[in-house]
Amino acid sequence: MQRLDRFLSEAGVESRRKLKDVIRSGRLTVNGAVCTAPDQKIDEKTAVIKLDGQVIGRGAKRIVVMMHKPAGCVTAATDDRYPTVMEHLPPEYRRLMPIGRLDMETEGLLLFTNDGDLAHRLISPKHGVEKSYYAEHAGTADADDVAAFAAGCVLKDGTKCLPAVLEPLGEGKSLVRVREGKYHQVRRMLASRGKPVSYLRRISEGSLELGDLPIGMTRELTDLEIEQLESVDFDEKFFKEN
Repeated sequence: MQRLDRFLSEAGVESRRKLKDVIRSGRLTVNGAVCTAPDQKIDEKTAVIKLDGQVIGRGAKRIVVMMHKPAGCVTAATDDRYPTVMEHLPPEYRRLMPIGRLDMETEGLLLFTNDGDLAHRLISPKHGVEKSYYAEHAGTADADDVAAFAAGCVLKDGTKCLPAVLEPLGEGKSLVRVREGKYHQVRRMLASRGKPVSYLRRISEGSLELGDLPIGMTRELTDLEIEQLESVDFDEKFFKEN
């Protein structure tokens, strides 16, 4: 048996902060009966749980959607000041939750899912799933910058980052690979080396590549792509060799 609110959180229905409001709204049913008690115990193996008439949780089809996030929107379900990434999702996907965050001005690969376990796996430092970014910045990265990233950058506030890969691509351009997700991390890492970022795009996460998906568009991942995402783990040897 499991608490309803915990089950919904693990299913990726909504952020924990907003789950109680969702449950108390009367939109949720458990085995056909309206439920408004966040602490109600359920049998997660047999219970049929629906939100607005649609099955959710482990009994529902697992969905993972990739978006090419545009600049100018925040990674949040709702926001009082700025447009959100949810406004770029087709209506049938708007109950999915984003996996991790991209800051307002960063473009690129952003995933959404109804699978809380997969979301946790992709953002957990324990698994260290690699994320790659294309960056345009002031100056040109050199061997000292590459070495600093490999050793673990120390940010201006004293924060120590895990080892990362910096690959110079010529004047004012670099590829950055990280395995953690600190606040504005790639921007701050490059800024710590005197190379403030003017443009940033995430181009891959784990085994998944953004490819030629147009800005602002989405596509649903295949079962094989989801399985590959689940199997990706951090390759420490790769980082040591790069």
